[in-house]
Amino acid sequence: MAPMAASSMTVKRISREIADLRKEDTGAIQLAPSEDSMFYWSATLPGPEGSPYEGGEFQLSIQLPHDYPFSAPKVSFRTRIYHMNVSDPGGNICIDILKTNWSAALSLYKVVLSISSLLTDPNPGDPLVPQIADLYRRNRKQHDVNARKWTEQYAQPRPKAKAAAEVTKPAALSIVNLLDADPAASSARTRSTRSVAAGRRRRTTRETIDLSDEQPSASARTTAPPSSAENPIEIESSPEPDETERSSSAQATIGRKRKRANEDADDEGGRRSSGRRGHASSSRANGHADAEIIVLD
Repeated sequence: MAPMAASSMTVKRISREIADLRKEDTGAIQLAPSEDSMFYWSATLPGPEGSPYEGGEFQLSIQLPHDYPFSAPKVSFRTRIYHMNVSDPGGNICIDILKTNWSAALSLYKVVLSISSLLTDPNPGDPLVPQIADLYRRNRKQHDVNARKWTEQYAQPRPKAKAAAEVTKPAALSIVNLLDADPAASSARTRSTRSVAAGRRRRTTRETIDLSDEQPSASARTTAPPSSAENPIEIESSPEPDETERSSSAQATIGRKRKRANEDADDEGGRRSSGRRGHASSSRANGHADAEIIVLD
């Protein structure tokens, strides 16, 4: 909620700045309102290149007044920093645009840019920490060494891998929840699971059939009991008796055919012999008759 009752003009101005930030390319600077209230903002300011604060990441807290933009916002450092214009502790900032030089034409993004410029060019003429300003004038090299040491100690950015993991896990969970909430997706996932299970069952069945088709070993065949009473199925399925019976039957059939053929041949030979004998007798009888007829003439 706002510190006090805000006018509609203030709400419109803050809403416009939020819309402008969505279009603005802010680079490494991050600036956004909190989830609870548009009057409380947070900003992340990277240390400017070439300054003793390079490599650091500084967090800012911003509170808007109820009559914003006619009054300046209150901005402070939440990250400790070795700077003559920033109090420690407290993180209050001594900069003219947040005091006498504030203008309603300024935006929160321009304020953050001005603070970034202050890190590169501090103002020793209006310090909040006089000791740091005095060291800056006397020994600039030592001043920068102290500023870098504080940056390494207090302003190291969070590991990127950890931040990425924090973003990825909720995203993965939301996808799973979305699939569970969508009946079509849940049904498709169930059908896919059933298909995989069916494929595994078919593969297991094929392996079982392949194993059952294997021929028994020699030791298994020799240990089979020979008695037909004990194992009639194996005796009936054995090929040896069938082969012997078929061979004997075939030989008997061939013998019968040969015997029948010999008998037929003998019968045919007998018929031919008797025919020849009858023909000769008839010829002889006819010869005598002719001869007799000739003699009578």
